[in-house]
Amino acid sequence: MSGDCVRNLPVKAFCIVTFACVMMLSAGSAVGREATGGSVTSVESKPAKLAFTSKKNGEYVFDTGILRGKLPQGDKTLGLSSAVHVPSGMELNGGYGIFSYYRVFTTNKRYGTAAWDWPSTSKLLSDGAVQITWPEGKERPFEMVAIYRWGENSTLDLETIVKARKDLSNFEVFLASYFNETFPTSYVCVGNHPDAKKRPGFLMAKKSYGDWQMFPRSRKVLGVIHDGRWQKEPHPVKWVIMPRMKRPIGLRCGAKGDLTAVLMAPVEDCFAIATPYEGESHYSMYLSLFGRDIKAGETARARTRFVVTTASSEKEILDLYRKYMKDIAKEAKYRR
Repeated sequence: MSGDCVRNLPVKAFCIVTFACVMMLSAGSAVGREATGGSVTSVESKPAKLAFTSKKNGEYVFDTGILRGKLPQGDKTLGLSSAVHVPSGMELNGGYGIFSYYRVFTTNKRYGTAAWDWPSTSKLLSDGAVQITWPEGKERPFEMVAIYRWGENSTLDLETIVKARKDLSNFEVFLASYFNETFPTSYVCVGNHPDAKKRPGFLMAKKSYGDWQMFPRSRKVLGVIHDGRWQKEPHPVKWVIMPRMKRPIGLRCGAKGDLTAVLMAPVEDCFAIATPYEGESHYSMYLSLFGRDIKAGETARARTRFVVTTASSEKEILDLYRKYMKDIAKEAKYRR
């Protein structure tokens, strides 16, 4: 990977908060270690700050010492909310949370308005993780499960698993993260940066490029993006197709330069990154996951990670990505 993905960011000591969403292809695999009966660490043997705590109102709260917030369970099943970077006191999320399940598609078909509106159940697992399940519905021939699990005080893994009852053509989960207005600027790591002599680099989502910008993995996935799914109501979107992403790495940068949120995924799991232009009022970034057929009876997963850092250089961002790839390799070895 080229060392040109981050420019004009100071090199100095930084504090990292890492979220990971793990979703990987696995035909016939069981739902997480809790479901398979594999070994898990009990809540009692872990520091309290590395586990969610359930509240009587159905919410799950967390405080890692670096991040504090909740995983709400109400009328809408949203991602991390009321999230605060404890050292700075800076609020992280917008109204619909971080790592929230938004639109779900198959070829030219949209399943309701958003997954966060679907009926769901949740429970606290024995290791302090939270499992959310969206069961099959009359119009949804699949089950979706999300497991939020703290691994370290700077790392949250989110494993999302889809079990198909019928064939799902070009299945997509459009995973949304809505940030506070103090994160106005988006960048995506592209293979041919127009302002860097076509070398890899982080390209800012400028308004001059268009209102809604989509950075595909390759030309091959354009057929999925243009199959009619994005014309489905409500809120259809006409995407401006941007340069091909070099790696699935996107940034949401704080206005004062004090915090940067990083979203990343393995190349095989994320077929596009989408974002509105700099300063647009959604303050959002989206990862298009899967983008492939899932056969009836198959179980599929995909992975992504979210990192918040107080300052970063290009090398530090790429080191985070390399560490993520190593973590995935270790997890794969554990599963074997």
